Amino acid sequence: MRNRYLDLLRSLAIVRVVVYHVTGWATLTLVFPAMSVMFALAGSLMAASLTRSGPAAVGRRLRRLLPSLWVVAVVFVPAMLFTGLPVSPRVLLWLFPVADPPANHWGALALSVIWYLRDYLWFVFASPVAFWLFRRAPLPTLLAPYLLLVMIEVGIYPAPPVLREFGLYFGAWLLGFAHHAGMLRRLSGWLLYPLALALAVGGGAWIVGHPGPRGYDLNDNHLGNALWSAAFILIVLGRAPAGLSWLSRSRLAERAVTVLNRRALTVYLWHMPFVVALTPLVDVVGWSHQDPVGLAIRVLLVFALVGLVTLAVGWVEDVAARRRPELIPGGAAQPADQAAQPGGDTSDGAGTTGGRAVVPAQRVVREEASVTLNAG
Repeated sequence: MRNRYLDLLRSLAIVRVVVYHVTGWATLTLVFPAMSVMFALAGSLMAASLTRSGPAAVGRRLRRLLPSLWVVAVVFVPAMLFTGLPVSPRVLLWLFPVADPPANHWGALALSVIWYLRDYLWFVFASPVAFWLFRRAPLPTLLAPYLLLVMIEVGIYPAPPVLREFGLYFGAWLLGFAHHAGMLRRLSGWLLYPLALALAVGGGAWIVGHPGPRGYDLNDNHLGNALWSAAFILIVLGRAPAGLSWLSRSRLAERAVTVLNRRALTVYLWHMPFVVALTPLVDVVGWSHQDPVGLAIRVLLVFALVGLVTLAVGWVEDVAARRRPELIPGGAAQPADQAAQPGGDTSDGAGTTGGRAVVPAQRVVREEASVTLNAG
């Protein structure tokens, strides 16, 4: 049976990512650390899949992830090759992005969200071993990514970028393991809330003491991001309700959550090109960076354009999930199936257990690392 609370969390995370990339409001990253939440949900699903299928779960995740990426590549890679992207063997990374695939000047902005799929792949590959360790030593395994990140941030260990990624987000992924195992639900309030408060205070203090170029934006602060996000995840998953009865009473809300879940990967991959394409409207139409009406219109335009693309190619997620393709998901009643987590499916346990476009740059270590178009 599906847990619609987790579906709602995923839907809110996707919406938050899109709104942040349009508005650039750093406060949104603090109010809702969406990328860490998505990694935590994905980790919970991976744990459930490993429990049921063992290492074969890795192949299943790749099957869900890659087809939607290939659709993006079919459209944008030829366009980048015609506009200056050199032909090289690295272009093949668009088929299997274990590293940042190459892009030209505009593609690096429009397609920079691919970093999430890159990290997701590495986390999937590491999960069979991590899950084996987690089952035998849960607490040391949970703490390992955070200790690694502390050593990196204070300069004790100058780790390569891939290990920094594990320090930044693999902790959230492992908290998903703990959620699947029921560990977070079993924590008493006397332990859960003080622990979450301590993590939030520690992360907040580090953020305040180490502001980035955009102020207190989590994307500019790796350790602060990890600690703050861990506190958030402990609360939203540790005290997750068994379901949302009110959601089933609202047909519109229920359908919206279903669509966003089953088309989450499509929305995630396609929203940034439209954010970049609509940015010139700031000058053409005269909307200032502080104009709330202009920002609201741009948000709506981005969602409308993403909606059109989703109608055109979103069915690829159904095919990858071996579901009956649907133009708009959630129409006819079907057996409980899987919603698409950006970078993977939500099948195995989801229900049981950035006025100024902020564009994430070709990223090595940031959640939604972004640069303004004005800054180039």
